[in-house]
This record gives sequence, structure tokens and C-alpha cells, in this order.
Amino acid sequence: MAQPSGELRQEAAARTRGGELVSGGLLVGVGAPDGSEARPCPEEWRPRPRRIERSEPARGPLGGPGRAVGPLAMGAGPADLPLLDREADIAELLGLLAEGRSIRLVGQAGSGRSALLSAVAEASADLAPGGVVQLCGHRRTGADLLQDLFAATHHAPGYRPDPGQLAGHLAEVAAVVVIDGAEPSGDELEELLAAAPGCAFLLSVSPGSPALPADSRLQDHPVAGLSRAACLALTARLAGRPLDVAEKAWAVDLWFESEGLPLRFVQAAALLRQRDVAVDALVAAEEDRKDVFGTVEEPVHHPDPAVRESALRRTVPLPSVAETASPAVRLAEGLSEPAQAVLRLAVALGGECPTAPHLPALIDVGHGEAALAELADAGLAVSIGGHHRLTAGALDLLVPHWPARGCADGAAQHFAWWVGHGSVSLEQVAAEAEVVIGVLLADRAAGRHEAVVRLARAAAPALALALRWGAWERVLQLGLEAARRVGTPAEQAWFHHESAVHAICVQQPSRAVAELETALTLRTAAGEQRGVAAARRMIELLRAEGRQLPAGPTTVAAARGPVIRKIAARVPRRLRSSRRRRIVLATAAVLTFGVLGTAAAMSLGPDEPRGNEPHGRLDDVGDSQDGLPPVPHTSTSPGAPAAGASSAPAGAGSSPTPSESGSASRSPSASASVSSSKKPSRSPGAQESDPAQPPVQEPAQPPVQPPAPQQPQPTQPSVPPVVTNSPSSQPTPTPTPTAPPSSATPSPTKTA
Repeated sequence: MAQPSGELRQEAAARTRGGELVSGGLLVGVGAPDGSEARPCPEEWRPRPRRIERSEPARGPLGGPGRAVGPLAMGAGPADLPLLDREADIAELLGLLAEGRSIRLVGQAGSGRSALLSAVAEASADLAPGGVVQLCGHRRTGADLLQDLFAATHHAPGYRPDPGQLAGHLAEVAAVVVIDGAEPSGDELEELLAAAPGCAFLLSVSPGSPALPADSRLQDHPVAGLSRAACLALTARLAGRPLDVAEKAWAVDLWFESEGLPLRFVQAAALLRQRDVAVDALVAAEEDRKDVFGTVEEPVHHPDPAVRESALRRTVPLPSVAETASPAVRLAEGLSEPAQAVLRLAVALGGECPTAPHLPALIDVGHGEAALAELADAGLAVSIGGHHRLTAGALDLLVPHWPARGCADGAAQHFAWWVGHGSVSLEQVAAEAEVVIGVLLADRAAGRHEAVVRLARAAAPALALALRWGAWERVLQLGLEAARRVGTPAEQAWFHHESAVHAICVQQPSRAVAELETALTLRTAAGEQRGVAAARRMIELLRAEGRQLPAGPTTVAAARGPVIRKIAARVPRRLRSSRRRRIVLATAAVLTFGVLGTAAAMSLGPDEPRGNEPHGRLDDVGDSQDGLPPVPHTSTSPGAPAAGASSAPAGAGSSPTPSESGSASRSPSASASVSSSKKPSRSPGAQESDPAQPPVQEPAQPPVQPPAPQQPQPTQPSVPPVVTNSPSSQPTPTPTPTAPPSSATPSPTKTA
């Protein structure tokens, strides 16, 4: 990618990338001056993911693995070099994948797991209906890998489904999924496999990964070293010439010491190439000395130039076994100057190498591709995830000998301009995500916290739009830490706000509320009215969408009493004595039928026409059912009105019966108490029971929350129904013998 000119660079110095994406059911606006904002996504704006057929060009994940470069043993070599000594492994893995098994490759660092993955992926193209999906696991979380799998199999740009939607889309995928360098482990890895049950996974993990649980879908496949013959053949091929007797003996000693790890022989071949360079220098020096100075006595030379070269090669000693075991420093000393500059930059960035277009601006290296290829051929770097990184163990060996020397000082300014430039695609930003994090860590270690804040504010929106949310979260954490060190409340509020948006997108409402409250406090103190309004809108969204726990108990009106069914349902759990239970059952039954009588009086009163009753009040359904009289019923809504509340509407669309503990038909003693204590009221329109009746103490109940209007709650009666359903829930009520219409208070109804 060509870099924009200096004029464009000055124009885009303070530009922040903005846009919109859909996360589940939310429309997230990213890059606003006051911070990102999420709101419910309209139905017509929600993406409709479409499966990518095998005949179509596959759209891989953003920042996915590109064409690898480097030596074959690292899974990134020239195509004309076959994989050595792995035929049995490839055949076994193909057989397991054909059966639908999932395999995890384990082995030492440098054992060639990536090379084996590439070979199996190429050979298993026709095993599954969905083909092969190759993903990069370097610095990816389990959620990132699931999103990458979704992006590789579905066409839905700018869309990140929530876990439920993602599981629905991936349930239809049947493919072989190959993941190189997977970092998730344990439950996170099992969730990854469970989200795509129709896929067979083949992944490699780093050494020292936790063991698999007993019920895991995965099974381990160890990747051992190569045989002695394969190691000698690999060294000769990468060295570019046959090995002499001394070199073969040296390679055999290395094979015993390294147990046949391919990476060791890639680096050994690089050492032999450096030795050949030294021999070529000796040959050239001998010829130059003869041409310039001449000789008094002509030396005796063999007529064959190859023999003379072999004689000079014997004068250059081979590296010792100890040097070959840790060859990073010696290999680095033999690199060209551009490759050494790139290597020094990679060490400063924690082992991450920027792609070639960035090298001219960072370290003034014009031929970045050649420098990166030289590092890969030497076994010091490997291509993964669209960029290069140092091989295992190389960083620890090079840090003491190759200090940064300020080569990453301007990297934060460069990438802050680059991520916001309009000519940079989201795919390119995703490929450089690990490099950006490396720059942030390098500046943090150097104490350049202002540069960290600027780069984090520029990179966070771009990574969010690129759907690299694991890197997005990491950048926000580093930016917030730097803002606290700088001591700017406005910057801290921005990072808290963005962290809250990230928490909302990944369905962590508790963390989102905490971040928003902190941002609201900081912005209120700083006087940022627009930022305060944005934070309040996000908090209101959380409460409106039910993404937060209720703020507190809702105050219930004084005229509303406790629900009868809840009172009766709690009695058996609180009272264990059968005698006390019968007393409470009788009390609950009296209270229940008192409310029933009051409700019947309200519905049959002469002052109110029955034809004008609003929706949700007690309805008379007996007139249309063979002249049966109406049957009163109680409300099951938590906010049902108590006796005496004549203006409160009854629950609409529900007709429950008393619970098992409060039913008169289940308790003979309760029926007797009702018969002896109930008296008819004075008038049909009476709304209170007889004053002569002793008052019944209602058990104290906590206030209940009133229900939403016009949302009936269906009930599951535990005893045979004694009342009919309302017309809104059941058109045909069950005929039940009741008192005549002229009676204001119906007598208790007994069931069979």
C-alpha cells in the first residue's frame, strides 16, 4: 500500500475514523466527538446474512492470514519444497477429520505445527460440504474467532451478531476449520467448538497449554520432530547445496541435541549460508590479491575451483552446538543492514513486525519486502495473520543484545495518522492490530503517555469498525491507563464512555453501567454538557432495554392490596403445623370470596351499563352461553385492585383460580368457615361486606410492581378451575353453577 503524500498527511493528522455497525439488535455509531453511542437498530436496517457458497470467492475475516512467506518448516515456505516426513501424520489427520473429529496439534516450539496445518488444510478441501476455512488465532479471543468464522462463511459486512444469533448462523455451517496458533483454552475453547457443532476443527496451540477435559470434543495429536534423514535433507535444500562430511556430522549432532525440531535446521541452514558468504569473501579476496599485488612465487592451486572453495571452507569453522542451540544473535549479526533495522524495530514492538508499507516512514527502509523475507528465511520471523512476528524464543534472546535505540519513537504519531486516513481500509487496520498494540506498549514503557492517549483515541474507533473487538478492548485499557497517568479528566471520561459501549456490545450490562457512571461524573465535573447528555442516553438505553437490573422496588399505590394468590401460595411454606395451616387456609378462603363478591357487585351494579365496560374489566359472558349467569373472577396480575377500589380496572385477559392452599374445594374446614361467616350484603351494588363480619387480618406482603398495561399474564392453575376464563383469553367459558344474578355476593362454588 503506497503511503499518502505529506499534504494529505497534514490534513489527516487529527482525523478520527467514524461509521456505523450493527451489534446484535443495536446500531452502534462509532467515532463521534463525544464518544460512540448505541441505540436500538430499526428492523429494516438489520443485516440479512447470506451464506457464501463454495463457488463464490471466499471473503475471509478482516486481518486474516494472507499468503505466507518464509521457510517451509514454519508453514510458510516455497511451494516447490514438499513437506518432509509427515505423510503418516497427514493421512491420520485426514481420516479423523473425515469422521467429523476435532484435533488439537501439540508439540514443542518449532516442531512444525504450522507446516502440518497448511498441508492438511490443502489436502482436506473436499472433506466437508463447506470446504476449508483457515483462521489465525494469534492474539484472538474465542469471540474473535467465532466472528472470523462467521465472516468467512457469511456475507454481512459491518455486522457482529450476538452469541445467540451467531450460534444460529454457525449451526448451519459444515466445514473443516483450521486455526493456526489458537490461544483460547479451557471453557472458552469448548464454547468455540460448541458454537459450530457441524464443523470439524483442526487447530494448533502453543506449548504449555492446559490439558483437555475428559468430555472435550477435541483430541490431542502430538507433533514430534523429524527423522535424521529428513533433517539432513531439509538442511541441504535450504542451504542450496549438498553437505560435506564435516557438515553432515555437525547436522547429526544438532539432530541429537534438538530432537529433530525443524526450526533448528531452518536456522542451521541459515548459518551455513552465512558461512558460504564468508567463504565467497575469501575466494574473492584471494583473486583480488593476485590481480593487484601479484606473487613472487606462484602458489599451487588445484585446477578445479570447487576443490579450492572446499579447501577455503575448511578454514572457516562451523558454529558450535551451543551456538546452534541459540543462534538468534549470530543470525542477526549476519543479516543485511535493512533486515537488521527491521529486526531492531520488531524487538522494540514486542516481537511484532509492521508490514512493508510502514517501514519507509518508521525506519527509512525502502525495500521492506526483501528485508522481511530475509528475516523469514533466517528462521527469525514467520508470517501469520497478515503480518510478520518473531519466532518462538527469538525475542528473549535478542532483547539484551539489540536495544531499541529510539527506533519506535515516532511510531505512535505515524499510526495515529494512518488509522484515520480515508485511503486505509478496515482490512488493513485489522491486519496491523497487533502492531498498534505493540506501539502502545513500547510508548508506555518509555513513559510517552501523551502519545499513547493520542494513538489509542485514533485506533479504538477503527478497530471497533474492523470488528477486532479483542484488540479494541485492549487499546481502550491502555489508553485509559495512560490518561490516568497524564491526569486529564476529559480523556479519562472518553475512555470510560467507550469502554461502556464495548461492554454493551459484548452484553456486560453491569460493567457498562459502572463505566457510564464514572464517565458521567467526570464529564459533569469538567462541564462537558454534550458528553453528559450522551452518557445519560446510554444509561437510559440500558434501563429501557432491560439490560440492567431494576434500579429499585417500585412504590405501589395505597389503594392496591396484596395479591390473593401470592398470599395463599406462601402459607404452606411458612407454617408447618397442620392445625395452623387449616386456620390460615380458612382465612385465605374468606378473603378470596370476599373479593369475588365485591368484584361481582362491581360488574353487575345498576349504575353502570354492562355494554360500556372498558377492555380489561370483568365481563359478563353468561348471556351468550345458553342463558348462564355471569361468573365473577379474580385478577392474576400482580397489581390487581383490592376490595373497595371501584375505579381500578381488573386484570385483562386472565381468569385464574385460587391456588392450592387457598382453594375452598380442597379444605373442608375452610368451606365450613366460609358458610358460617359469609352474610349477604344489603344492596346489589354494595362494595363492602357486612359490617357485622369480623375483619380479617391480611398477612403483611412486600409491595409488588404493577404490570405493564395490556399484557396479560397466563396462569397455570394447580386445582380444577372454579371460575371461567375471561373473553379476552378464552372465547368459550366453562359453565359453572353460580348464584343468581340478583345476589350481590355469590356463594362458594364447589368442584367435583
